Amino acid sequence: MKTVLITGANRGLGLEFCRQYAQAGWQVLACCRQPEKAKALSQLANHYPALRIVPLDIQNHQQCDALAAELQQVTIDVLISNAGVYGGHHAFGHLDYNAWRDTLETNVLSAMKLAEVFAPHLAASQSGLFIAISSLMGSMADNGSGGSYLYRSSKAALNAVMKSLSFDFASQGTGVLIFHPGWVQTDMGGPNGLIDVDESVTGMRQHIEQFEMSQSGSFIKYDGTAMPW
Repeated sequence: MKTVLITGANRGLGLEFCRQYAQAGWQVLACCRQPEKAKALSQLANHYPALRIVPLDIQNHQQCDALAAELQQVTIDVLISNAGVYGGHHAFGHLDYNAWRDTLETNVLSAMKLAEVFAPHLAASQSGLFIAISSLMGSMADNGSGGSYLYRSSKAALNAVMKSLSFDFASQGTGVLIFHPGWVQTDMGGPNGLIDVDESVTGMRQHIEQFEMSQSGSFIKYDGTAMPW
C-alpha cells in the first residue's frame, strides 16, 4: 500500500486529496492543526480505516521534527504541501508586515521544513515525490494587475525554493512538482472559482501518477499546462 502525507487536510483541496487517495486505496496521513474541529475529515476517517488524522501545525518546527521521528519507519511515496494562507488584502501604503511575515512563514518556510524533515521518508520510496501547491499569482511573467503583495511574493518565493529543492532531491531520486491548482471554488478561491475541487485534484493526481524525473522542478497547471515563471 502506498502512502501519501497531506497538509491542510481539513478542507478544500487538502480534504479532496484525502478523499481521492483514500478511495484509491492509499494509506493517507491527513495533517491539520485542529483535528477536533475537522468534522468532514473525521467522517472520511470513519469511512476509510487507512486514513489517519495527524495533528500538525506546520509553523511549529518542533512538531514537524516530532512527527518525522514518529514516522521514521514509514515510507512516504507522495508528500503534498498544501497548507497555505492568503494573508489578507493589504494595499500599498497600508501593508501589515506582521501578516506578511506570517504568510511567508506558512507558505514558504513551512514547506521547506517539511521537505527537510521528510526527505528520508521520501528517499525510501522508489518513486518519492514532493508536491507543492502554489498559484499562478506567484508568476511574475503573468502579473498584469499588481496588488496582493503578501500572497504573490510568498508563492513566487515558494516556486523559487521548490525549483532549488528539485536539484537537491535529485541525488536521492525524489521528484518535485509545483502546481497551480486553477481558480478553485474553496474558502480561499471563493464561490466564483472556475472549477471545483474534484476537477482540480483529479487533474493533479493524474499528473502525479504520470510523473517522470525529467519533469522535476516544473511549474504546471492542474491540467498539465506549463505555467510561466
